[in-house]
Amino acid sequence: MLHSTKHRPIFVSTNGIMNKAQLFKKPLIVAVFLLAIGILGNTQPADKNLYQEILKLDSLVFTDFNNRNVESFKKMFSDDLEFFHDKGGLTGYKHTINFLNDLQNKNSDLKRELIKETMEVYPIPGYGAMQIGEHRFCHTENNKQDCGTFKFVNIWQKKEDGWKITRVVSYNH
Repeated sequence: MLHSTKHRPIFVSTNGIMNKAQLFKKPLIVAVFLLAIGILGNTQPADKNLYQEILKLDSLVFTDFNNRNVESFKKMFSDDLEFFHDKGGLTGYKHTINFLNDLQNKNSDLKRELIKETMEVYPIPGYGAMQIGEHRFCHTENNKQDCGTFKFVNIWQKKEDGWKITRVVSYNH
């Protein structure tokens, strides 16, 4: 159940109030959290510096994706990654890396482009940041360019060794 104070949501489970570490380990709770942020609107957008930092990280991750730089790409994700996809369900780190390997092995021309004007960044105090936006994926199918625009949420965690994506929600496919 979600309760809200004036400044932040409080998450309550059948076992009591959850701390941030417990919250981000519960897939359903993460989805409720993201929904609550959108509905309640009680989170301040990131300052310019955090926004630019996440924009740069997004660029690095998807430059690696577009260039099939698997070794660099996999360093951008947490080993305990949870990837929620509205068509493919819940997957993790291994599936995400194998997907890029498969694209590389099949010589796929699939490319991703961030639609910058849709990107929003919100700080997650004591954890990192939430990136919300839309991106376009394009590939050749039947000798024609086939593109789709989809929505996403990335949860970035900042640790001493840098930023990593810990949760992805990909939807509107």
